Amino acid sequence: MEKRTLMAFVLSFLVLVGWSYLFSPEREQPTRPVAPPEKAREAVSDRSAPPQIQQPAEQPQVKPLEETSAPKGERKLVEVDTPLYNAVMSTEGPTFTSFKLKNYRRTSDPESPLIELISLSPEQALPVRIGYVPDSSRAGGPSMCEVDQDALMLDKNESPKELVFRSRSKEGIESIYTFRFFPDKYSIKLDVAARNLSENPLKGSFTTSLRYMPPDSDRSYYSFRGLAVLVNEKLEELKIKKVHEEEKIEGTINWLAYENEYFLSAVVPGMQSNSLFSGTKLLSGVLEGVHTPEPVSIQPGSVASSEYSLFFGPRDMGVLKNEGNNLAKAVNFGWTDIIAKPLLYVLRFFEKFLHNYGLAIILLTILVKILFWPLTHKSYKSMGEMKKLQPRLMKLKEKYKNDRQAMNREMMTLYRTYKINPMSGCLPMIIQLPVFFALFRVLGSAIELRHAPFFLWIDDLSAPDRLFSFPFSVPLMSPPYGVPVLTLLMGASMFLQQKMTPAPGDPAQAKMMMFLPLIFTFFFINFPSGLVLYWLVNNLISIGQQYHIMKRSK
Repeated sequence: MEKRTLMAFVLSFLVLVGWSYLFSPEREQPTRPVAPPEKAREAVSDRSAPPQIQQPAEQPQVKPLEETSAPKGERKLVEVDTPLYNAVMSTEGPTFTSFKLKNYRRTSDPESPLIELISLSPEQALPVRIGYVPDSSRAGGPSMCEVDQDALMLDKNESPKELVFRSRSKEGIESIYTFRFFPDKYSIKLDVAARNLSENPLKGSFTTSLRYMPPDSDRSYYSFRGLAVLVNEKLEELKIKKVHEEEKIEGTINWLAYENEYFLSAVVPGMQSNSLFSGTKLLSGVLEGVHTPEPVSIQPGSVASSEYSLFFGPRDMGVLKNEGNNLAKAVNFGWTDIIAKPLLYVLRFFEKFLHNYGLAIILLTILVKILFWPLTHKSYKSMGEMKKLQPRLMKLKEKYKNDRQAMNREMMTLYRTYKINPMSGCLPMIIQLPVFFALFRVLGSAIELRHAPFFLWIDDLSAPDRLFSFPFSVPLMSPPYGVPVLTLLMGASMFLQQKMTPAPGDPAQAKMMMFLPLIFTFFFINFPSGLVLYWLVNNLISIGQQYHIMKRSK
């Protein structure tokens, strides 16, 4: 029984760790922009006076929410600059062609490029499109707008400012888009008004389309990447893999979004009633989410309007809670959520006082060990008693070597007599597994720990630790290539702890247990350094606790 239970535990853990290792994502690939045409590149680079650019060649018109071609004419780029982001808007749509976050960079290097949240080039249609679409008009591209300003700049202490776009469609709909920008928020308020200038009543919907190009590798164990929707206060993540695969969700749509490990692009409808959300993967590989609310009729000369809140920013629990609209539910750690979120709250609390997430992880590890101290104390005490019984166990195995059933019966009698749990050596590891996997998700996808330094060479607790730099690649090691010092120390501490644990009676089982530190070291090479730090500190505390108990039991 001891052997089977131990083997089941070891194999289960190795399967989980191995699966996490094989399917862990490539680091930091929030977007995959396709190079825009040369003229578009020149236009975006000229921030002082956003010029007009030439429209890509016209293609056959299709449905408005499919991959439509751009309308005839020229478009104008308008720069919006706030303390939190720099955005570029186009009069085609209108929409955003660039949205860079000033407080976040692609790597931990302070000179690396800012994070860009828009992943589509101009010729791939519109990343965000909101407007009134009549039922009678299911063809045609986005409208070309006029804008009331050439640029909009917001300083830290200024009041919110507005940018107004106007357009008129061939159906006789005058649309007015009023964007309201704030100096201290990532959210943007949008009012859309549609006036019926035709002589006939119109019936249609204020439709939202959100498009994003996923990264080259959409594998991610740390966190979900793709389209998500909060429907009836419940988070639904659409796992769309194949081209033209479609997934529909009906209910009260609270918000729709594209999310990855660290960032969120969301649209929050002002009027939340029963509506339809449809997600699909277009032929180009672009993911598109379309929100269609209940239809609205507009009589000739009348106006209908709809309000929205747009959010382009970090998946930070504190930021999202301040924004409201239940956006904080976008921070989801999967099946470990019930443990991971409290751990993240504790880490955030400790960091406020320590100003270092590495020290916060160490303090969290100590707190977890204190909580489990009575259980581990009993376990290590039982392990000490097991060590004393080893000579008697060996005699039983020699005596009943040809009768396994009798040997197991006598061993269990001996365990009951001395009140010893034969699985005591595995218990300390088992009880910390839920915390381990919760921290695995937190350290891999919580933006609070992204690029968070610890000390010396560890400048990013969400990335593997590497000391020095190899001019060559290392098999099965993710870049950058270097010496995983923290991981090697973790393996050494695990080996020492293994040596202090009473060896199983079965020689083959004992050899397998001695190989565990080497196997764990191999798997931990590509894990976040913050997770390795947790495991190392946990091992060191366990070694001290085990040594103290074993010394007292002599």
